[in-house]
Amino acid sequence: MQITVTIPELETERLILRAYDDARDLDRFAAFMETEASRFFMGPMDRYGTWRLGCAIMGHWMRNGYGLLAIEEKSTGEFAGLTGVWEAETWPHPELAWMLTQDKEGNGYATEAAHRARDYIFNDLNWTSLVSAIEEDNAGSMKVADRLGAEPDFDHTRPSGIKVIYYRHPAPETVQ
Repeated sequence: MQITVTIPELETERLILRAYDDARDLDRFAAFMETEASRFFMGPMDRYGTWRLGCAIMGHWMRNGYGLLAIEEKSTGEFAGLTGVWEAETWPHPELAWMLTQDKEGNGYATEAAHRARDYIFNDLNWTSLVSAIEEDNAGSMKVADRLGAEPDFDHTRPSGIKVIYYRHPAPETVQ
């Protein structure tokens, strides 16, 4: 049996947002996920755990018709992180998520990638509402949310006990 899923390829000035691919992305993704810096993105975890997460990322597209996209830096072709929609069973809403490998932080890539992903979600998937769930001590992601024009909307405690703040993104008609 073969399952075909259409995953878009989106571009910005400096980035390509595309389907996650183990052959191209696993080494850099696993190296990041083994570090403490991955704590806001389901980590740390070993390479096998990262491989399983990659399978979940691909399966999310099959299950929902949307999901996370790999962020590729155009100038190097390197995997730089992930952005897109992630939805979990126990979460009140699907969220626009983003993460960058440590060596790609500080370039504005998270904001650039998330902005393009948000445009896709609003314009191509026709969503009218969108949030991002950010752990209360993740100052970096809060800054990205602020740059995207998102504002704190409500708090939620996940079954794991982790408290997140849901940031509401501006409605499509207000997004420029």
